[in-house]
Formats: sequence, structure tokens, C-alpha cells
Amino acid sequence: MSYVHYKFSSKLHSKTVTFDGLHVTLKELKRLIMRRERLLATECDLQITNDQTDKEYTDDEAHIRKHSSVIVRLTPPGGVKPAGRTLTVYRSL
Repeated sequence: MSYVHYKFSSKLHSKTVTFDGLHVTLKELKRLIMRRERLLATECDLQITNDQTDKEYTDDEAHIRKHSSVIVRLTPPGGVKPAGRTLTVYRSL
């Protein structure tokens, strides 16, 4: 039995999900975490980042090795969209 440790960025303690094999895909890891935390895919999405390298996993078919540690952040369904606006700050001297 293999496992991946995950920790929400806003929490202090990590939890574990188990799976069979040497690795798990990002899509499957998200599904396992959402089921364990009782989250609905229609209400939120998960942003997964490698705890040691700070690399964000973006490809749903990316392989995450067993015994890895990841950081999880909740995002709106469909991800975060840029506002398309820029903020201009004027300073008077």
C-alpha cells in the first residue's frame, strides 16, 4: 500500500491518502482528497503543490510518486481567472 501526505495550506497537521502502485495521477489524487475531506467538485477545485520543490502540478495526468508530501489549496471551480484589469498607482512628489 502506497501513500501521499497532504496538508491544507491553512492547517497545521497533515493527513494521508492511500493508493495502490508506485505513483498516482494528479486527477486521482484530487479525487481521493476530495472524497476524504467530503468536498464537492461543483463547489471547489484543488491546487496541488509539491511540498519540497514548491512546484505546482497542473497536468491532470502528472504522476506523483508514492510517499510524497503535497500542499493543497482550495480554489473556485474552474480555477482562478485573471481580472483583466491593471492597477495604476500615481504618486505625487
